[in-house]
Parts: sequence; C-alpha cells; structure tokens
Amino acid sequence: MWQTTAHEAGTNENVTPGPLHGVRIVDMSTVVMGPYAAQILGDLGADVVRIESPRDSARLGTTYRSPGMTPLYLNVNRNKRSVELDLKDEEGRRRALELIDGADLLITNMRAGALRRLGMDYESLAERNPALVYAHAQGFRPDSDRAELAAYDETVQAASGMIDMAHRADDLGVPAVLPSILADKITALTIAYSTTAALLHQRATGEGQRVEVPMADTLISFNMVEHLQGHTFDPPLGPTGFPNSLNEGHRARPSRDGFVMIIPYTPQNFRDLFAAAGRPDLAEDPRVNGEFIDVRRDGPDLAALIESVTPELSTSEWIEVGTKHSIPVAPVLRMEEATADPYVREGHLLDVAYHPTEGSYRQIGVPTTFSRTPASIRRHAPRPGQHTAEVLGGSRPSTDSEE
Repeated sequence: MWQTTAHEAGTNENVTPGPLHGVRIVDMSTVVMGPYAAQILGDLGADVVRIESPRDSARLGTTYRSPGMTPLYLNVNRNKRSVELDLKDEEGRRRALELIDGADLLITNMRAGALRRLGMDYESLAERNPALVYAHAQGFRPDSDRAELAAYDETVQAASGMIDMAHRADDLGVPAVLPSILADKITALTIAYSTTAALLHQRATGEGQRVEVPMADTLISFNMVEHLQGHTFDPPLGPTGFPNSLNEGHRARPSRDGFVMIIPYTPQNFRDLFAAAGRPDLAEDPRVNGEFIDVRRDGPDLAALIESVTPELSTSEWIEVGTKHSIPVAPVLRMEEATADPYVREGHLLDVAYHPTEGSYRQIGVPTTFSRTPASIRRHAPRPGQHTAEVLGGSRPSTDSEE
C-alpha cells in the first residue's frame, strides 16, 4: 500500500538524506499543532503522508492564490504528500488503515472518542501494527474529566496560567491572549522530540507505543519552569511568577529615535548603562552596587531610572553600548522589518521559493543545522489530495517540477 517515490528513497543526488531518512509517517492531524510537528519531522528526512479532508480549517482563509493554499497551510505542510480520504466512509477508512499498517509513526489530534468510533484508537491499531508509534495530542489528558472538551490555543493559554502571566506583566485591565498560537506550536515541538525518542526505542526493540501529548499539560510544564518560583517549595516560600519577567523593566523603552529593548541584568550592566547615558551619579546608586539586583524590591524604581535615561541615545547608539558592555539589547522591529533584517536574509530563514501552482512565495527555513545529515526542503506544501493516486498506487510518481 505504501508507495514510496524515488525522491523519498534518497536517490535524488541533490538532496542529502536527513537524520530521519527511512521513517514513514502518517499525519492525520489538522490545523497547526500536529501538521507543524509532522513538517518538522519531514524536514529532518522522514517520508510524510498527510491524510486530509478539504474541510481542514488551515486551508480556509481569504489570502491565497488558489483555494485551499493559504499562508497558514503553506507554512506547516511542506515535505508531505497529500492523500484525500473520507474517514467516515468505509472505503476511505480501509485505505487509511492500510497506510497506517505500513507506517512507523501516526500523528493525530482527533479526540479519543472519535478515534475509538473509527477503530483508530491505539489498541486497535497496535493489534494491526505492533511497531507503530502512535502520537496523540489533544487539549487535555484523555483519562481526565476534561478529555472531551474542545480546546483551542486561547483556552489552553487561559487554563495554563499564560494569560495571567501576561496580565501581571502588563496590567491592561482585561487579561489578553498572547498574540501567537503558542500552545499549538509548543505542543508541536513536544510532539516532535517525544516521537523521535519513541522512534529510537522502536528501532532498538521493534516495539511501538502510545505517546500522549496534551496541550494543557505541555503548556503548564513549559510556563512553570521559571514561574512556579516560591511555589516550587511545599509549603510555598513565596508567590508564583518570575520577577525578572514580570517586573516593569521587562519592556521596551523609548530611545532618541524610536524604541529599544535593553535589559540590564547584572549590577555591572546597570552601572555601564547609566554611565553611557551620561549619568555616572546613578552608577553610584547602592541598588546597583550589590552582588545582585533585587528585582522584587527595586525593580520598579530601577525601571523608572532606565526609562529616564534611554532617550539620551539613539537606538543604534544603544546597540553599540550593549555590544561594548555585554548588555542584552535589540531594536524593536515591526514584523515587516524583522522579516527583512539582514540576519534573516543571510541565514536563509525566509528565502523566496517557487511553488508550481502558487508562484513565488516566502518559504520559512529550517532553523537548525547538521554537519553530516542536514535537514532539507524537498517538497512544497501539496494541493488537496495531490498525491492520492500516487500513494495508494496506480499512478506515476510526481516529478520534482510538480512538487
């Protein structure tokens, strides 16, 4: 059933097989979380077949050149082949099961109840393919009383304490969602590293296993690395919340010609900053002459002092000061400026590529490098069902020019 083209077999001399070359993945997930995880594994060399419905909301939107080929879809579905199957149809379900029988890894974010009704729960699939790594991600643990709750990035941010964290840092009156789908993307990264570990075990023993990655659990563990703080101890020795992140100094400040993010952490950082601004008197302040900065006690006062001196220099001058004295500093770039930054261009993080049907577009690069088994972008995001006949058999493989 699993048809592998010469391209995936590593015979294309222009592509070096990545570290996950030879791993076969069925991506049966939707929107961002699962597809992003599967794309990362595809970038690392895995052969990814995406079972999808044209109703996937990532294909919906108003910005596109061809229906279904939205920016969001293009950004989380490269290095995959698309197979369109209706899992509610008996024949579609049979075809999907045959694909999973030949896979090393399945990624799905369907709720557990729906998977059981389809006969695609872990126990059913493990009987057919004992070596299968079965990665299941949903909002809450499947053994909890919240298992069947619909979950979106915003609700998981709320349930994990992330919205409160942002509210305490920037008291805006009404708690606001952080403007990035962090729960989805952090869970995607967790899926990627967890399944890679399970695949290592599979290669060593021949055994598959179930890997559960609940969004809420993932974000709570992510947030609490620093924000558990005093509640790390039982009974608590202080409040929750990492003071360095929540204090008033943890924000951009006005420079002479714009805004600058400058974060002095050490007493020496503060003294050098004040001296550079022409205020050596502040460098003598006892609050910046101890062994460390007491952020809880002195953070608000020091934040006000920083804001009083940053307008003395331009943003570029502050960057020079930061470079000279090892003070963390960066210009506050609009998103359009960040994407055009020379650092981005030189690192090939947003190169222009040509999609056979969508034309020129900016392709997000792979952020990691490998000295022996580099990741690669071998396929553009597929059109809906583009590879159905190819993967299921009965047609010639797509050529590179069609990808």
